[in-house]
Amino acid sequence: MKITESEDKRIFARFPVKLAMRFLDLFTNQEVQAEALDISAKGIGFVTATELKPLTPLELWLKVPDKGDPFYTRGEVVWSEMIRPNQYRTGVNLERADLMGISRVLRARQ
Repeated sequence: MKITESEDKRIFARFPVKLAMRFLDLFTNQEVQAEALDISAKGIGFVTATELKPLTPLELWLKVPDKGDPFYTRGEVVWSEMIRPNQYRTGVNLERADLMGISRVLRARQ
């Protein structure tokens, strides 16, 4: 179930991005391609063809266009909803706030 804005309990600001990414579903051990749409110090929103259940643990790699290694982080699915057939919008809560990593992503998007 998607959280509405009135239920939104974010501490960190969310910033729009458009980055290729991939993630590893740690329940199924399946690696999947996706596109990140927004990011904060504690969360990532993305679109993928794969439906994910809440509480699914993920490892994520965002392709940052700064010629460095992909930005790696871990998190857990909070919500996922179908936005059209075979396309799901998903929200992930990150295990820890990585302010330096997020700063790198935000600098590269400009």
